[in-house]
Amino acid sequence: MKATVYVTIKQNVLDPQGTAVQGALHSMGFAEVGKVRIGKYLELTLDTEDRAEAEQRVRAMCEKLLANTVVEDYRFELEG
Repeated sequence: MKATVYVTIKQNVLDPQGTAVQGALHSMGFAEVGKVRIGKYLELTLDTEDRAEAEQRVRAMCEKLLANTVVEDYRFELEG
């Protein structure tokens, strides 16, 4: 089974990296770019066919390591 995990900075948390990218894009002539938020994209291959178990395990991985839940949100999708 494949898990796709998306980790993003919470909306109420400042994103200095996103601000820097926005500024760089503007300086390169991409003035139409508004707000930029930076995140992480992860693909995990899980050795299980049990969807409920996979959801539980991926949620635990996100809570314990993949996302800092104080300042980041996460969501995931399962395939297979």
